[in-house]
Amino acid sequence: MNAISSFIYNALEWITRLAYLNLLWIFFTLLGGVIFGFFPSTTSMFAIVREWLKGETEIPLFSTFWKHFKEEFMKSNLLGVLVTLIIVIIGLDIIYIQSTNSDLLTWTYLPLFAFMLLFIMFLFYLFPSFVHFNLKLGQIIKNSFFIMLINPITTLLIFLCLLPFFYLISLLPAIGIIFGGSVYAFISMRFSLHAFQKVSVKQEALKVSSEL
Repeated sequence: MNAISSFIYNALEWITRLAYLNLLWIFFTLLGGVIFGFFPSTTSMFAIVREWLKGETEIPLFSTFWKHFKEEFMKSNLLGVLVTLIIVIIGLDIIYIQSTNSDLLTWTYLPLFAFMLLFIMFLFYLFPSFVHFNLKLGQIIKNSFFIMLINPITTLLIFLCLLPFFYLISLLPAIGIIFGGSVYAFISMRFSLHAFQKVSVKQEALKVSSEL
């Protein structure tokens, strides 16, 4: 097999993997009645992407997805309560601002927009942290926020990769149905693993220096 054929084969293999993973994400979300299925399904998707990126590309997808879905069902739904609560608060703030004609309240758009941007960046690391670190929810949330703060370049790279992808989805919505969740998980997990590695190296360096 020449280089071009090998590249095409690998590309098609990854396209198939991502499409199947996205299908599983949708199926298990519906299996949980959407409300109770979305977050376990999402964390399962991120767990599988993490295994792929660590070289475990031959894992059985369905059984592995189901395993993570069952194991993290309660914990991921608790995380979902927090995320949903923040989204509801943001939504209520937007409704309140739009329903008020006061010129003074238009200034509240700026801090609200800043908070929304911060929340989106936080989400880039939240699900990767959930599946990467074996920690309690409170520690996962703190870790995600801390890693977001100290990795602005990595966060910018995630943005730069996701923006054209979401623009493509806006032009061709079918792509979102086939690849929306899995590609998002792949991009954010790929860069998050790099950020986790950087933090781990810094922690090891601090540990060594403190022992000297």
